Amino acid sequence: MPRKARIDAPGALHHIIARGIEGRSIFEDDTDRDNFVSRLETILTDTQTACYAWALIPNHFHLLLRTGATSISTVMRRLLTGHAIFFNYRHHRHGHLFQNRYKSVLCQEDTYLLELVRYIHLNPLRAGIIKDIGQFHRHPYCGHSALLGRYDRNWQDTDYVLKLFDKSVSAARRHYREFVKKGIHQGRRPELVGGGLVRSAGGWSAVKTLRQTGFQQKADERILGDGDFVTLVLKQADERLERKYHLEANGFDFEMVVKRVSNLLGLKPDQVVSSSKNRRTVEARSLASYWAFSELGLSQTELAQKFGISQPAVSCAVSKGEKLVKARGYKLIENQ
Repeated sequence: MPRKARIDAPGALHHIIARGIEGRSIFEDDTDRDNFVSRLETILTDTQTACYAWALIPNHFHLLLRTGATSISTVMRRLLTGHAIFFNYRHHRHGHLFQNRYKSVLCQEDTYLLELVRYIHLNPLRAGIIKDIGQFHRHPYCGHSALLGRYDRNWQDTDYVLKLFDKSVSAARRHYREFVKKGIHQGRRPELVGGGLVRSAGGWSAVKTLRQTGFQQKADERILGDGDFVTLVLKQADERLERKYHLEANGFDFEMVVKRVSNLLGLKPDQVVSSSKNRRTVEARSLASYWAFSELGLSQTELAQKFGISQPAVSCAVSKGEKLVKARGYKLIENQ
């Protein structure tokens, strides 16, 4: 049975898990871990991707990310490829480092964000990597210590999480620490590591109760959330796909996006695709990047080649283009 396509969109919250092939280690020592954390910082900063929780285990890692201007697939491709090359070179090995595809589950924020933050951060303690709670609070390879203020991780959005507990940082950290402490004895929580009806409902007993009451809930293995959330996500994904196909069917390609932008801003097409830092050119390139990325589905790597700029620069351009569209009401197709 073919694998279902990943679901993603700006603002989507993802619980990501990547494991070593055949359960093997992907972090042998602190040098491996430090390199991974440094790489993660660079990529998340370049792509404007928010990170709320993370944890490194010898043979796998967890991330809780929100899609920004760059798709999660692009973020993860850079992260996994870069780490695999570094790890293989350093440890004199060849071949695949990671097991199949990484697992990415789109999550309903209101219901699951804090539960996932706690679950992900407790992984090192649950795995026995950390021996006591004191060491856990200081552990450098997990986002928990940053939330407590023990490490300064500019790329980890600690403010967003802490404000869910209290406006005061000190009070928020105290409440967060108590919240995490209550989860220590919960053990493994399979409902938080994947989507589908059983996990979204909280287990088979909950599913049985739903069925006994005659309640039918929409479910999808790629999504962790209630039936209404799953329905909404799938509807929006279908709409984006239909729009992409509609544009392609009407011959709308990158050249037409460039032509539309040149007409809107009064520039020549070759100015739109120029790598110049002129303000009007930057504006035009940003608008074209956003539409080509969000409407046509072109990857940021493809756009970097077309514009002759770096992938991080494309990421910034997409973000700027989105702001231009919202601020000025620009439309890719007139009268739409």
